[in-house]
Amino acid sequence: MTEVFTVLSYILFFAALFANFVLNYIRYMHMFQLGSYHASEQFKWIGGNIGEIVRRHICAIMMLVLLIIFAFYSITGSLTSAAVLIVFSLFSLPKKAKKKLVFTPRVIRMCITSTLLYACIVVCAFILGYYFPLVPVIAYPYVQLLAVFMPMLANIVNKPIEALVNKHYIDDAKRIINELPNLTVIGITGSYGKTSTKFYLNKLLSAKYNVLMTPESYNTTMGVVKTVRGSLNATHEIFICEMGAKGVGEIKEICDIVKPRHSMITSIGAQHLETFKSIDNIIKTKFEIADCIDHGMVFLNFDNEYIRNRKIDKNIISYGFSEKFEYYADSIAVTSKGTSFTVHHGSEESAEFTTKLIGEHNVQNIVGAIAVANKLGISLNELKTPVRRLEAVPHRMQIIDRGTSVIIDDAFNSNPSGAKAALDTLSLMEGYKILVSPGMVELGEQEYELNKAFGKQAAAVCDFVIAVGEKQAVPIVDGLKEAGFPEDKTYVAHSLNDALAKTDTLKPGGLKKIVLLENDLPDNY
Repeated sequence: MTEVFTVLSYILFFAALFANFVLNYIRYMHMFQLGSYHASEQFKWIGGNIGEIVRRHICAIMMLVLLIIFAFYSITGSLTSAAVLIVFSLFSLPKKAKKKLVFTPRVIRMCITSTLLYACIVVCAFILGYYFPLVPVIAYPYVQLLAVFMPMLANIVNKPIEALVNKHYIDDAKRIINELPNLTVIGITGSYGKTSTKFYLNKLLSAKYNVLMTPESYNTTMGVVKTVRGSLNATHEIFICEMGAKGVGEIKEICDIVKPRHSMITSIGAQHLETFKSIDNIIKTKFEIADCIDHGMVFLNFDNEYIRNRKIDKNIISYGFSEKFEYYADSIAVTSKGTSFTVHHGSEESAEFTTKLIGEHNVQNIVGAIAVANKLGISLNELKTPVRRLEAVPHRMQIIDRGTSVIIDDAFNSNPSGAKAALDTLSLMEGYKILVSPGMVELGEQEYELNKAFGKQAAAVCDFVIAVGEKQAVPIVDGLKEAGFPEDKTYVAHSLNDALAKTDTLKPGGLKKIVLLENDLPDNY
């Protein structure tokens, strides 16, 4: 009977050990997924969250060491160790996340690999413990801490498998594209504006064609491949493919798969500088979408100086706000109800448009979409109704009227030009103007200065500023102070919920509250 209890106590101990590992592992895998499975992003997160990692592990590890030293090979020791692990596992329960961990096939494969690696270490340590009692004392605490690095380790082990899986999916996507010779693929990229322009272009082209676009922000190689394999079929006449990148060569990789006939660059600016390292690398990467075009058209936003100054030997269709461009908008009038403007196609034709969307930057994106649709056979007059029916893309300058307040949801924005454009739009609104923002990230060495400049811009527009996150708030608050913004009109919130609660307490003296939610950082920040 004693032997049965001994075995059961060991089983309970190892079950508690594994449960503690799994709960911590899920947290670290979640962060690894949000960092696009890049080890550099994960190490950056680890460096910025040492306090959380210590809290997750230190107490459990210390108690585990003591219990193993004094009583591991007894029933009491095993049961006590299990109880301690279970108690401390409560501190590792998953938190509510903005974007939950998605158990994709890749993540499942990494979880299986991690479990096998973990089991091998634990079993080997247990067996060796009979001959060398100190082995479990050393191994078990370390194997719990290994949860921090296990997602990265499993990713390395699985690399050959992932390469074969990805190659199979990519080859299948290429086959599907090659079997649709009449399909027109339009590639869209840009540092910002590409997702909104994609949605607008989809609506405009759908007036005449059967169109498929990459959904949401499916703009990575495997996101595009998934769209092609899962949604593209012979009935589609046009495929609008959004292409994103964090490094040189990534857009070319997508172009090699979908072979765009026409392409479009909406903007180039300081974004993902941590991975690109320089603006020259960003320019080079964005223009990979133009380099792949042989006989088609390349639509370029010539208001952007980086785009305008890049010389390429292609059939360029320029658009923007200058009459020097082939397609341009003028007579722009913005109100809280929407925007009206006139689009000119050189001296050939022009038409007046209205949209529920607000802001000049939206007009710029719409003009780009109009240029593409017009070149593909839809007249400006035919485009008036689709433009009037355009809806805001969720979390991209989306207006939510709540009666006593208006929310401008720009939570997906994370670049200096877009942030300034959002403030420009806020300045046009009538009411008590409140900014809620954690600032911008992934801007490399320029991050502090660009967020400080954002704070200065906000000081000229806003009546009240709520900076989210103690670390992230520093440059914004510094910019506000330098611009002479009143300190009693500034609040540093520890979370978005705290920030929104603060907006509810503000009493603007009868004015309607206009709340701009500018950027909302993912869970790994």
